[in-house]
Amino acid sequence: MFKTIIAPIQSWLLLRGQCVACGMPLGKGKVEKKDATSDKVTCKCGRIFIYDNIKKSYHRALFSEI
Repeated sequence: MFKTIIAPIQSWLLLRGQCVACGMPLGKGKVEKKDATSDKVTCKCGRIFIYDNIKKSYHRALFSEI
């Protein structure tokens, strides 16, 4: 039940380009080039996100992507 309440809020924050934990804009995070189509973004709170340059969207990084 808890996940059904939190998941829509987290996806809304990611659509706006904000961290799901602290709310900071991910554009202000530390950006590292991952490959030609994506960047690895680290928020100040330590969460790691992947920015897809083609789709222009963020998602939480999987262990295999770190």
